Amino acid sequence: MIEEGCGGKPSRRKFINWFLNTAAGAFLLSVFYPISRYLIPPPVGESTAATVTLPTNPTEVKPNSGQIFKFGNRPGLLIRTPTGELRAFSAVCTHLACTVQYRPDLSHIWCACHNGHFDLNGINIAGPPPRPLEQYVVQARGKKIVISKSA
Repeated sequence: MIEEGCGGKPSRRKFINWFLNTAAGAFLLSVFYPISRYLIPPPVGESTAATVTLPTNPTEVKPNSGQIFKFGNRPGLLIRTPTGELRAFSAVCTHLACTVQYRPDLSHIWCACHNGHFDLNGINIAGPPPRPLEQYVVQARGKKIVISKSA
């Protein structure tokens, strides 16, 4: 509460102290609330998508190339091998969950984080990844590519 000063009027010093304390509290709240929301994000449900349809024409995917696509809330990797076969994998490295990419110069999948290497079957062949990539089933349906998790 604001105390009264001389003559029954509120003290100017008390009012300024109250105002400054309130402003400092509002400032701290405006700074620390976003930080706390960043450090403790709200829970987000995992996508249960088992199939994704890419609007890519299968004939547009060049041999010895790869492209990243979204599979639920995680990245996937679509590859056309040098022999022309379409393959798809989870693009999440099994070492530290970095995103892998296709290296046409090496003709295999590579993780840039710790130099992990996977062959065209998703099997780890070099570096620290402890297990193979998750492989998906690829089907060309007309002018679209359908990718689904294997059963």
